[in-house]
Amino acid sequence: MSTPTWLDRAAWPYSSRFHDLGNGRLHYVDEGSGPPVVLVHGTPTWSFEWRHVIAGLRAEARLIAPDHLGFGLSGRPVDAGYRPEDHAARFRAFIDAVCPAGPLTLVVHDFGGPIALDWALDHPGRLAHLVVVNSWMWSFDDDPSMTRKARFAGSAIGRWMYRRLNASQRLIMPSAYGDRRRLTPQVHQQYLQVFPDADSRERVLFALAQSMLGSRGFFDGLWQRRARLADVDVHLVWGTRDSAFPPAMLARWEQALPHARATRIDDAGHWPHEEAPEAVIQALRRAMAAPARVL
Repeated sequence: MSTPTWLDRAAWPYSSRFHDLGNGRLHYVDEGSGPPVVLVHGTPTWSFEWRHVIAGLRAEARLIAPDHLGFGLSGRPVDAGYRPEDHAARFRAFIDAVCPAGPLTLVVHDFGGPIALDWALDHPGRLAHLVVVNSWMWSFDDDPSMTRKARFAGSAIGRWMYRRLNASQRLIMPSAYGDRRRLTPQVHQQYLQVFPDADSRERVLFALAQSMLGSRGFFDGLWQRRARLADVDVHLVWGTRDSAFPPAMLARWEQALPHARATRIDDAGHWPHEEAPEAVIQALRRAMAAPARVL
C-alpha cells in the first residue's frame, strides 16, 4: 500500500506495519521499546489521534497503535463487517499476532473501549494497567439521553447525514471538543481524507452509529463481565467538557470500579489526548508506574 498523498508526514513520521486478516490488512505502528502499551482509537478517527502520546512515550515504552479495519491506513474490504463485535474479533486476532504473551498496558478511547475490552475482560491477567479515556462498556438502555442520541444517529435521517453531510466528522467531532479551535484545519484533514465518499462513510462510520442500539447485547455482555477487572489497575482519564460522553459516564465507571483512579482534564473534551496531550502523557506515566495489581 502506497502512502496516501494527504498524510502529513511531519505530524505522523512513523513506519507503517500491516497484519493480514485474510480479507483485509490491518495497519498499525509499533514504536519504541520497553513495556508494551496498546493504544486503541475510536470513531471517526484512526491511530493518528495517538501521535502525541507516541512521541511523548516512545523512549519509555513500546507503543502499538492499530487502525481498525476501514479506518486510517487499514484496508476497507466490502465483505467485512464493521460492527463493534466485528472489530473486537479482529482486535483479538491482532493481539494474538503482535503481542501474544506477557503483561501490557491497554489504553482505550471512545469505541476503542468496547472493541478492545471484549478481549481484556477475557484476559485480565494480561493487563498490567488499563486506561480508559472517554469511553464506555455498557448498553445505553437505562440512559435516556444517550438512547435519544443513538436513536437519531442510527435513523434514516442519521444515515443521510452521515452519507451526504459527513456528520460524524464535520458536525459531531468538532462539537465534542472542549474548544473546537483546537481541531485545526490541518489536523481535521487527517481525519476527513480517510472517508472521502458517501459509501465509505456509510459502510464504516454509520455502522457504528447504528450499533449504539443495534449491538446492545454485545455491550451488555461486556458490562456483565465487569467484575473481572476488580483486581486490575484501572485509570480513568476524562476530558470533562465532552458533549458526547459527559461526566456522568465517568461517574458510572467510578461506581462500577471503585478502585479506579481518575484524572479529570477540565480544559478538554472528547479527545483529551488531542486537546491536552501533556496532561494525558503524565497520566499514562502515573498509570505505568503504579502497581500492576490492586492490593
